[in-house]
Amino acid sequence: MRRILVIGCGGAGKTELAWRLGERLRLPVHHLDRLWWRPGWVVTSTDHFDAELAGILRTDSWIMDGNYRRTLPERLRFADTVIWLDYPRRICLQRAWKRFWRYRGTARPDMTPGCPERFDWDFFRYILRFPQDMRPRLEAVLANFPGRILRFKSPAAAQAALKQLPRKDAPSF
Repeated sequence: MRRILVIGCGGAGKTELAWRLGERLRLPVHHLDRLWWRPGWVVTSTDHFDAELAGILRTDSWIMDGNYRRTLPERLRFADTVIWLDYPRRICLQRAWKRFWRYRGTARPDMTPGCPERFDWDFFRYILRFPQDMRPRLEAVLANFPGRILRFKSPAAAQAALKQLPRKDAPSF
């Protein structure tokens, strides 16, 4: 596993898992939210986002967290592994709310500075509707993916799999 996409509903824990994978496998971690948002919750231009993404995709190894459906087919062309956190909406809602309270008024570490954590009606609805709206779309896009798909239905299953991965040693100089 050298090019890993971590996908799933908001609040599932994509970022946390990406960080842990990055530590364990000694791979760089990239957060799509950080590429997409500018301070004040202003979106970057599609051209700028796509150019930054293309640069990352062409590197030898990476872990990337985020769905960003528009770019998923392109990212799948470069990925060798997809980790899908396909958790019940109850878990995602609880985790998203917990994250909001932890970071309220500040930007979380994976987010662009100047984008304080928020939990609004649109995000709540996105999580509620994820199984109906997004899961079928993800399944359709992933149906032809030739690489490895690790689909976890619970945080415990994902943690157990993470513990099974061999730990890469820090590079020696």
